[in-house]
Amino acid sequence: MEHTKWSENVVLVDADYADAVAFNLIVNFERMLNRPIPKADLAHWLVCVALDGGVEPGENDIQVVLIHGKDKRLLDNFAPSDFDKELDGKAFRDERLGEFKLSSVRSENLADVETLCLQSLEALAGEKGIKRLIVVPDMERYGARVREVLSRTEGKDVTLLAMEPQAGRGFRQEILGYSLMSAMGIRGDEFRQE
Repeated sequence: MEHTKWSENVVLVDADYADAVAFNLIVNFERMLNRPIPKADLAHWLVCVALDGGVEPGENDIQVVLIHGKDKRLLDNFAPSDFDKELDGKAFRDERLGEFKLSSVRSENLADVETLCLQSLEALAGEKGIKRLIVVPDMERYGARVREVLSRTEGKDVTLLAMEPQAGRGFRQEILGYSLMSAMGIRGDEFRQE
């Protein structure tokens, strides 16, 4: 990551974790709403994540880093899903927010997903050119380390997306499930009781 020219807006995602959360939401909402729930639209989700992270409308350049396990080739609950063929090195444009550039990083034998996510977070938190950092980590597995890194991060607008509210300083937070529900086409009015 040292040789990368970073944009002002960076999204760091533990893709294995996001995929597991998406699976749980699909299973639960299919039962609750009594209808099939489609895979999450990855582009739609990333736009929601950027908005949750405070990216303002305009010609933004947003870099997205998807970290995944060495044996995981696909996101099972998102579309598009193939890390190598459909995601890594690809980009898409959102008419409101600008260009999203995707890269996928596979964990290797020397570093598992947790270690790679934490090392990446540490590097991005220290990168001077990054103004806004949006993080989607597995807080249950390594949340204490994430909070510790974010507590020392200065000069950045940092947003943490998690399934439950998190204690700590140096970041603001949003609930991850809302952006995933939007990307799956789940609407609030579906929950109204007649």
